[in-house]
Amino acid sequence: MDKNVKYIFVTGGVSSSLGKGIISSSLAKLLQARGFSVTIQKLDPYINIDPGTLNPYEHGECYVTEDGAETDLDLGHYERFSNTRTSQANNITTGRIYQNVINKERKGEYLGTTVQVIPHITNEIKRSVKLLGQTGKYDFVITEIGGTVGDIESFPFVETVRQMKWELGSRCAVIHLTLVPYLHAAGELKTKPTQHSVKTLLEQGVQPDIIVCRTEHPLYPGIKQKIAQFCNVKPDAVIESRDAETIYDVPLMMLDEKLDLEILKKTDTPVPDHLDLENWKNFVNNLKHPNGEVNIALVGKYVELKDAYKSINESFVHGGAMNQTRVNVHRIQSENITDKNVADKLKDMSGILVAPGFGNRGIDGKIEAIRFARENKIPFLGICLGMQCAAIEFSRNVLHLEGAHSTEMDPETPYPVIDIMENQKKLKNLGGTMRLGAYNCRLNPKSISFEAYGSKLIRERHRHRYEFNNEYRKVFEENGMLPAGINPEEDLVEIIELKNHPWFVGVQFHPEYSSTVKRPHPLFVSFVKAAIEYRKDKR
Repeated sequence: MDKNVKYIFVTGGVSSSLGKGIISSSLAKLLQARGFSVTIQKLDPYINIDPGTLNPYEHGECYVTEDGAETDLDLGHYERFSNTRTSQANNITTGRIYQNVINKERKGEYLGTTVQVIPHITNEIKRSVKLLGQTGKYDFVITEIGGTVGDIESFPFVETVRQMKWELGSRCAVIHLTLVPYLHAAGELKTKPTQHSVKTLLEQGVQPDIIVCRTEHPLYPGIKQKIAQFCNVKPDAVIESRDAETIYDVPLMMLDEKLDLEILKKTDTPVPDHLDLENWKNFVNNLKHPNGEVNIALVGKYVELKDAYKSINESFVHGGAMNQTRVNVHRIQSENITDKNVADKLKDMSGILVAPGFGNRGIDGKIEAIRFARENKIPFLGICLGMQCAAIEFSRNVLHLEGAHSTEMDPETPYPVIDIMENQKKLKNLGGTMRLGAYNCRLNPKSISFEAYGSKLIRERHRHRYEFNNEYRKVFEENGMLPAGINPEEDLVEIIELKNHPWFVGVQFHPEYSSTVKRPHPLFVSFVKAAIEYRKDKR
């Protein structure tokens, strides 16, 4: 099925965090704009099966796909740029590769042969890489390899790239992303790190077809020629990738640098006349030329980590552009919020979002922030644990159920308004065992959520073990908290909304996972709009 599919690999050198995911996503966007069907996958060299059990301090946000896979945050970039849904097949880790090989060995599938890195591990990597190509859906499969060349963990993946280049010929191309640093003391851009990086790749048998150079300054005349000469590529295949004002500039910058044309040339693919980037250009224009701005607080316990709430931040970018408004996200550490200082910390905010998370740390501050939003009629959005905190705050301060809590934080609470799901109580393994992936939700036609979505039935992605306790549903509704969204299969409360409040919504799911440039999430669009209205009324 994959005999016409082209495979593009994106490797990195010199340093991590150069933006392989953004380059991969940008290339996918450009190929899509030319009429090709494209998907992207990430190969992660770590031995964890997936990032589901990793602390955000270790790996940033854990992104969840519709089929319930806990994956690398780069898959969020892939979806936001390409508007193409990803799945478990789009994220492959060393841990999963070795687990699959060991399982096969235990079943006797290798017929008693000695199991080795080559060919058994590399064959399993190849099999995983080609899964998406064999679906018959895609013209191009772009594969990003995490980390940098030379990392001991990456050797089997780079060896797999070598084999696939040898086997597939012009159906396989390699983009190598590398750093061209600027030394201020010398006033020069330096190409040596790039040369050494490519040399390391060559030592592993892989010749890059295209070199993308991350740089703070333009590559002055002659430097592309120098890199080309030392790295065995043509000058046209040396692509400049300067620091951008926003990541959403990068596809347009790569268009100017002809990255997509180079890939089509390297893979012997005819260049279509068609190129449609109008929607993308309109989005970037709205993003860069807003009619106003609004301040929204993001209250959480990982606010010092840039990537911990990546999807939420990008959803605000999408929702803001849709409203032609710049959203200034103020990240506020929930541990630092008390009943004494909450008014001072949140006084200039036109909206308050309480972030998802696990564990007891910072819970009291989240509850205080929600109380402040409820009492002062400030637009509020609570996501996952944020929704659960809204239920706890309402129970304590409106229903006067003293000690109401989640059994996650207080197993002995007299009022368990949030309780663990029945099917979670006997589980011992933590990895991949939560309620994960997309589930149905039926909306109340009189709710804010229904007005935002414009649909009675929606599907959203989940990642949690605890749920709203249905024993409290009736008393909540009688006192003004509406169960606005219900899972029809299991009768679980997915959305709560406060009546007699301009915009107060708590959702058990993660709307941020499905917001894209092409389709900004309706709840974020509506939330930002409500914040704009609040700011106007306040003035």
